[in-house]
Amino acid sequence: SSISQETLSTNASPGPILLARFPSQAQTIGNMTGSTLNIALQNASNSSRVYAYITGQAIDNNNALVIMQADGKTPYYPSSPSSTGQPLAQNCAIPLGAPGSTATVTVPRISASRIWFVFDDTLTFLLNPGPGLVEPSISNQSDPNYNKNWGFAEFTFNADQLYANISYVDFVSIPLSMTLLNAAGNTQHVSGIPQDGLATISNALIAQNQSDGAGWDQLVIRNNGATLRAVSPNNGIVLNPNLFSSYYTAYVDAVFTKYTSTPLSIDTQASFGIVQGTVSNSTLTFP
Repeated sequence: SSISQETLSTNASPGPILLARFPSQAQTIGNMTGSTLNIALQNASNSSRVYAYITGQAIDNNNALVIMQADGKTPYYPSSPSSTGQPLAQNCAIPLGAPGSTATVTVPRISASRIWFVFDDTLTFLLNPGPGLVEPSISNQSDPNYNKNWGFAEFTFNADQLYANISYVDFVSIPLSMTLLNAAGNTQHVSGIPQDGLATISNALIAQNQSDGAGWDQLVIRNNGATLRAVSPNNGIVLNPNLFSSYYTAYVDAVFTKYTSTPLSIDTQASFGIVQGTVSNSTLTFP
C-alpha cells in the first residue's frame, strides 16, 4: 500500500529520535512511490551535537554511490579517486540541532541505504577507486571512527515500496525503534531494544564470561570507561583471532566420537535418498 509516514526512534541517552516522514498519499500513485523521500530526523537526546549521514546507491542514477550533503537535500555523487583512502569532497554531516530539534532531509530513490548517527562528534567516510565508500568499522581499531558512539538503520526506497529495518546483526549500540504509517492509516511498529538495552547485553556478556571464562567480556567495546557497543562473536574474533578458538572443541570431539561407532543418516531429499556416514581417521565420510 502507499506509504504515508515512518518514524524511527531511539531510546538512547544520549540518542536521537528519528521521525522519518515518507511520501504522503498525495505523493503516491496507486502502489507507486514518489521520486523523492522526505525524512524528518528529530534529536530527542540530551546532546546538542548529533549528526546524521545518509549513504546508498541512487537507483535513478545508474545505482551510483550517493551521499546526502549537510543540507540534507543535495545529493553528492563522488567521482572515482586515483588512490585509496581519499576524503569526501563535500560536507555530508547533517546536524540534527539542539535537543528536541528536527532536521528534514529529502533523498532520491535509493537502495542499500544507511542512515548513520553519531553523538558528540562527526564520522569519517573515505573513498577508494570505483568509487567505493569506506564506511565506519567496528572491527578495525585503526579506523578513525572506532572509538566514537555511532550506529545506523537501513532502508531501500524504490519505485514500488519502502524497505526499512533496524540492523543489529554485527553489533548493538544505539537503541532504534521504527514506526511505519501507510496511506491506509495502518501502523507497523518495531520497538528495538530499550534505553538500557546495551547495558543489559553488556552486563550479561560479562556475567557469562565470569561463568565460563570464554572471553565474552571482550565483545563489550569501551572508550574512556564508556560502553560504546557490544559486537557479535565473529567481529570479536576479528579483533582477537584467539577468541573462542577452542569454544566448541569439546562438543565437536563428542560428536565425532559418537559417529565413529554410530552412522549419521542424512535425508538428501534427492535421488541419493538417505545417506549414512561415519568418522574414520578424524574425517566424517559418506561413501
